[in-house]
Amino acid sequence: MESYLFPFDSLIYMLLGISFTVWFTLLLVFIIVPAIFGVSFGIRRLYMKSLIKLFEWATLRMERGAKEKNQHLYKPYSNGIIAKEPVSLEQEIQEMKRGGAEPEFEMSDIFYFCRRGVESIVDDEVTKRFTAEELESWNLLTRSNYNFHHISTRLTALWGVGVLIRYGFLLPLRVTLAFTGVGLLVVLTSIVGLLPNGRMKNYLSDQVHLMCYRICVRALTAIITYHDSENKPKNGGICVANHTSPIDVIILASDGCYAMVGQVHGGLMGVIQRAMVKACPHIWFERSEVRDRHLVAKRLSDHVADTSKLPILIFPEGTCINNTSVMMFKKGSFEISCTVYPVAIKYDPRFGDAFWNSSKFGMVNYLLHMMSSWAIVCSVWYLPPMSRMAGEDAVQFANRVKAAIARKGGLADLLWDGGLKRGKVKEVFKEEQQKLYSKVLVGSSEDRSRS
Repeated sequence: MESYLFPFDSLIYMLLGISFTVWFTLLLVFIIVPAIFGVSFGIRRLYMKSLIKLFEWATLRMERGAKEKNQHLYKPYSNGIIAKEPVSLEQEIQEMKRGGAEPEFEMSDIFYFCRRGVESIVDDEVTKRFTAEELESWNLLTRSNYNFHHISTRLTALWGVGVLIRYGFLLPLRVTLAFTGVGLLVVLTSIVGLLPNGRMKNYLSDQVHLMCYRICVRALTAIITYHDSENKPKNGGICVANHTSPIDVIILASDGCYAMVGQVHGGLMGVIQRAMVKACPHIWFERSEVRDRHLVAKRLSDHVADTSKLPILIFPEGTCINNTSVMMFKKGSFEISCTVYPVAIKYDPRFGDAFWNSSKFGMVNYLLHMMSSWAIVCSVWYLPPMSRMAGEDAVQFANRVKAAIARKGGLADLLWDGGLKRGKVKEVFKEEQQKLYSKVLVGSSEDRSRS
């Protein structure tokens, strides 16, 4: 009996060997080698166009099915939970003054603030920036508009086929590529780090980083369109960009080399950091050094002063925002006397949600979520370099850069601090509202002097 099993076992081993050989050959020929030379066969673009047609067909089917069943497919208000009146506090004050009201306290004076307070509680501008962006159409993923239902049996079957493709084929392929890219990054940067400092080491370091990041981009099936490449960051400057996801680093670093800034980590991330810094002068801070603003500013200033070093990549928001807006930029990056290169990043949510809600998902869960989506499609705009103008402080400069990024990426420009994601409102904001409140109650000093 055993003699009959040996040929069968040999056949299984042979088939497995052939499968793995074919698998890695395809990876090498169609993904890894093109990543090394920075070329593309256009397969991902064709894949994206096919997905768009599929989504459009699915949406039409759902709209037709909803119409037949007399169901509402879309939300009646897509821009918010409540409709806020576009009336500013100053306009409200002027209306009150035109009414001839004396600058004395009346109970009706606080109605404006009560209404604004209730509106902020129900539908504030900050909290909804840290939740997934809602879609107007179904992308055959779990996340969709709350009114979407499995109206059609054909659509339900198509969704099931999509699950098999994403988890049975795309996910294993992407995990393999991710381990390949990270493994090559650790090994090759460690080898390059053994070379003496010079042009050859810098050249090899740049090529290794570009190759590995391009492999990681393919691990996400990322389809990236870069605009205005003539404005790409140059040595001796700081590149600042809006922040949606940890993969923002990979998106930018696959098109150019940067010096990273961050805190020293342990585990696998620590291994990667130690390997990278051997080949390239990245800036890693110990946990005790992060809060020392003077030390951080000095190390950044010393780096940009050396024009032979790569531009620094910084995300001044300090936290991930859900691809709909740009929130307050921390002023530390703009206190350094150097050229700032703004970059706007905008993801297409139809193919996958790139936003990382760190308070809800860990890094591993987030990466699995990304790798099981259809693709990551985004556009990157390199804006013209900007410098601090005469008489402009760091906060004003940061706001000017932020406004330019928001305008180019089609994002909402918000003044709120992204730190409100986990912290409380600063006392400064409370004091400003209190001053405005007192202005409504008793009038301004000019009004009192006239009276």
